[in-house]
Amino acid sequence: MQYWLMKSEPDEVSIDDALEASDQTVPWTGVRNYQARNFMRDAMQVGDGVLFYHSSCPQPGIAGVAEVASTPYPDDTQFDRKSKYFDPKATRENPRWMLVDVKAIRKTRLVTLDELRSHADLGGMQILKRGNRLSITPVTPDEWRHIARLL
Repeated sequence: MQYWLMKSEPDEVSIDDALEASDQTVPWTGVRNYQARNFMRDAMQVGDGVLFYHSSCPQPGIAGVAEVASTPYPDDTQFDRKSKYFDPKATRENPRWMLVDVKAIRKTRLVTLDELRSHADLGGMQILKRGNRLSITPVTPDEWRHIARLL
């Protein structure tokens, strides 16, 4: 099993939205970074743990726990001309962007970046590295266990 931190803007999909969705599952649409796409396409497996992170909001932080709920498949937003995630270079025969479904397990108290930074054991987390802008980052088993104790 692997672990991931996945960022979502809560006005797009929040942990509450995911918990209210059918089967508590949402497609992780709109990823338009190749490294993050490759994590979903090549590394994620059904059952992997996910820290559901709210980003680009007044109080960013870990807001819930989820799990990867599907194998990767093409993100349909890349084909939708009305979507802000439309990619004119993508075709159904040769999709550029993939996604996985994520199943919300539970909402947690908000664990902010400042709180994460205050724990020396978490100093190596990708999300805490200067200049990190990736929406999906791996989390080590030790980091996962440490954060689980904070939740």
